[in-house]
Amino acid sequence: MDRADDMSRRTVLAAAAAVAAVAATASSALAAGGLSGAPRAKRPVSNRFWTSHADWSAGTADGTRAVSGARPAVEIAEAAGETEYADPHTGKTATWEYARWTSPVHRPTVPATEVVASWNARTPTGTWLQVELQGTYSDKKKTPWYVLGRWTSGDDKEKDIRRTSVDDQSDGKSSIWTDTFSIDDTTTGLRLVSYRLRLTLYRKPGATATPTVWRLGAMASAVPDRFTVPASEPGLTKELTVPRYSQEIHAGQYPEYDNGGEAWCSPTSSQMIIEFWGRRPTADDLAWVDPSYADPQVCHAARYVFDYQYAGCGNWPFNAAYASTYKDMQGVVTRLASLTELESLIAAGIPAITSQSFLKEELTGAGYGTAGHLMTVIGFTSTGDVIANDPASPSNPAVRRVYKRREWENIWLRTKRYNSTGKVVSGTGGVCYLYFPVKLSAKQKAALADVGIH
Repeated sequence: MDRADDMSRRTVLAAAAAVAAVAATASSALAAGGLSGAPRAKRPVSNRFWTSHADWSAGTADGTRAVSGARPAVEIAEAAGETEYADPHTGKTATWEYARWTSPVHRPTVPATEVVASWNARTPTGTWLQVELQGTYSDKKKTPWYVLGRWTSGDDKEKDIRRTSVDDQSDGKSSIWTDTFSIDDTTTGLRLVSYRLRLTLYRKPGATATPTVWRLGAMASAVPDRFTVPASEPGLTKELTVPRYSQEIHAGQYPEYDNGGEAWCSPTSSQMIIEFWGRRPTADDLAWVDPSYADPQVCHAARYVFDYQYAGCGNWPFNAAYASTYKDMQGVVTRLASLTELESLIAAGIPAITSQSFLKEELTGAGYGTAGHLMTVIGFTSTGDVIANDPASPSNPAVRRVYKRREWENIWLRTKRYNSTGKVVSGTGGVCYLYFPVKLSAKQKAALADVGIH
């Protein structure tokens, strides 16, 4: 399971009554529409990603350049300045030159209670990037520039920084919980009505290497406060062939990465889908792993998604960014509004990694309870039940599970639940990771566009 006993980092706060009503209507309409193409009401989720040459050209460049071609990107053209960074996880202070790109102001279709960013990039050894958000509240005041992540695709202990989230960021109205911007008290009606993202690219002074960023964006949402969600009608019978990997067979391995495999649900799920799309780490990539360990690629994924501040492998954007380090792969963090939307993705051949929390008795056949866990949804049975590759299984063959539709739907989409002591705590409200290659079929592009991913 994910290291999520402290659910403050995954707080899904209550929406105001008006927003809840709109969102609940959207959820019901989505469930009714299904795969039939019926008109859809406004979704409580709004995605915006910058990916095209026009996107990168529209932003404000300070030392960066937009790169055209088959996969448009933004890179360092020349240094805009130099700065020192004291890495809290290595104790080293170093000088870096940097360049910045700032997005235009974006106004999401729903005034947001939460925002989660995603990025897809390559950072050669000795380079790294930082993603920040500044927003405007419904009271017209601005947030500070919040750091949403300091990230590198590498892990050279001499030349790279340590990937890290940044704690203790708040202005009294909103806070950053590891990887999530969250309004502190949504019952006041305060919302984030617009935001812009700032991307800072770093390298050693005088170096020529540069980070390359192909995708940057965010998911803004105002999911209604709810213990249960409307039941959807089954609309698909299909199962995708996705590799099965157990996190549990890695118990005790590399405890420096979140105490070992028992907590590796997120990287294990990520590796399943990366390999579904035909990508794998090379033999050289895996040379550091003990050769006696099965599925060394799971160990590799755990190391390269690890957040040194959170001290865990469950940082959502870091997992999506890891997926994008494989050739022509993309990864985003988003929310889906219904199980019907997930059916549409599976129908198009796109599996999803979903985040959920539940008591043991709430999910028949799981055999465990969890404050936060990632699993891979690969299909639906003829009766609509959910087929999941659940990494919290004792062996690889045991990973494939079938969970009751109504139970699974509720534990995934709700935002409130009771824990084992009877205390009201939060749920994830439909969070998922979607990984997919650059080249997609028309059906796959349409399915992603239907849930706001472009």
